[in-house]
Amino acid sequence: MQIRRKATAGTSQSSDLMVVVEPSDTLSIEIESTVKKQYEHLIRVRIQEPLARLGVTAARIRVNDRGALDYAIDARVEAALRRAAEE
Repeated sequence: MQIRRKATAGTSQSSDLMVVVEPSDTLSIEIESTVKKQYEHLIRVRIQEPLARLGVTAARIRVNDRGALDYAIDARVEAALRRAAEE
């Protein structure tokens, strides 16, 4: 999947997250979270799974997490990726 434009998914409400995907020459993931100290490594894994499944190798991913559960992270990341790829 090729990222063609900037796209977002999610909200900044409690128990949700905002995902911003932008075109880039490399793959980078930036995470801001209310629980970053405890769970950044697990959030990063949840973000990397849809990236691998959809074949994304180059994109800038920015995540602002407010305590979202795993299924919400999966859904928001995939929605933002599909919007950015114009699918």
